[in-house]
Amino acid sequence: MALDELQEIEGPDDAYALDESLYDDVLACVMQQDGERLQALFEPLHPADIADLLEQLSHSEREALLGFWPDTVDGEVLSELDEALREDVISLLPETALVDAVRDLESDDVVDLLEDLEDEEQQEAILDALDDADRAAVEEALSYPEESAGRLMQREVVRVPEFWSVGETIDYLRTQTGELPGQFYHVILVDPRMHPVGNVTLGRLLAAPRATKLKEIVEETFVQIPADQDESEVAYAFNQYHLISAPVVDSEGRLVGVITIDDAMAVLEEEAEEDILRLAGVGEGSLSDRIFETTKRRFPWLMVNLVTAILASLVIAQFEDTIAQFVALAVLMPIVASMGGNAGTQSLTVAVRALATKDLTGSNLMRVVVREAGVGLVNGLIFALVMGMVGLFWFDSVALGGIIAVAMVVNLVIAGLAGVLVPVALDRLQIDPALASGAFVTTVTDIVGFFAFLGLAAAVLL
Repeated sequence: MALDELQEIEGPDDAYALDESLYDDVLACVMQQDGERLQALFEPLHPADIADLLEQLSHSEREALLGFWPDTVDGEVLSELDEALREDVISLLPETALVDAVRDLESDDVVDLLEDLEDEEQQEAILDALDDADRAAVEEALSYPEESAGRLMQREVVRVPEFWSVGETIDYLRTQTGELPGQFYHVILVDPRMHPVGNVTLGRLLAAPRATKLKEIVEETFVQIPADQDESEVAYAFNQYHLISAPVVDSEGRLVGVITIDDAMAVLEEEAEEDILRLAGVGEGSLSDRIFETTKRRFPWLMVNLVTAILASLVIAQFEDTIAQFVALAVLMPIVASMGGNAGTQSLTVAVRALATKDLTGSNLMRVVVREAGVGLVNGLIFALVMGMVGLFWFDSVALGGIIAVAMVVNLVIAGLAGVLVPVALDRLQIDPALASGAFVTTVTDIVGFFAFLGLAAAVLL
């Protein structure tokens, strides 16, 4: 939306949020069939803001809006929509509106749309909207594996021979006005066999004298991306080497496309969001998902948690007689397990993110393990002192205070170790650590916490 409207909203966290009244105004226009007012509301909005608005509407409200005003959605809005919602929006658009929306998109954005569509008729309608060259480029991109650089790249590339000068390049670009990509950051130098040999930024190109050879002003960092490389590796390369764009090459090393920083960062954001959701056991999804879809996604991990809770309960059951004689144990034992679970989650989150960013490797694994165990030990000693005092003054028992203190130290050290070693082990077994680690770490901390606390109590108090 317009900057002055955005700044009226109070709070630094809401500086770029949609005005809450916009939602009601849009629905009112749809009910009143007021197209002129609706167009005035949408005109100052950025495509990302329109996408946000569509995500806030219910399915029936989106259906009413797009049925009355399909021009709400153009290609840029479609590319900004959450993937989970995009198919729903596309299904609500008339075929003519869908065709118009995709005509001006870059090839990588068209590929992204097609990947999310299950309806073959809609896929064919989008492909038919493209000219022959663009359709061939999109179909070739779709031939690459899913979530690969070949799917992520755009085929619109600015390339020139490596022996050209700055002046020749600028003159060439001026003659290609209608053929250039909407946004590009580099001119790619290629040899006679179409192998990329260097990048020249537009800034250096415009600043250099016309007689300067392009080879003299190439970027020092030049990374080529194999077309079959996983997109997560591509995003890592962009982040690691501070790339703005990078050429994509086929198995013969020939230039087939280019990936730009906006697409790479979108992948990086998706990976981070995916890790957070998986750590919470909710998988992929969005606020627009329906009840059954959300339930189906969350149920398996709730079942896993139920199984782990039963395992912890079996440990408790082994000490029924001890708990029966000392009721205070039932009051205090959830504290030990809870502290261990939280400490384990802290270590786990750090480890999973470090694995994703390749900061945690075999060379520094032992150092990280020792650090997390040390953190667990220090925190354990601090909270052992606190809980020892609680046990002493609450239940007037030195023995009980000592038991819970020792159990606290043991469980927090084990939690730190499990938080690192479990995701590393799963990663070595080619299992997504973000998806499976939480259940294992919780199981370890619960079982160790209960066993340490109740076992010590049985040994000392009885």
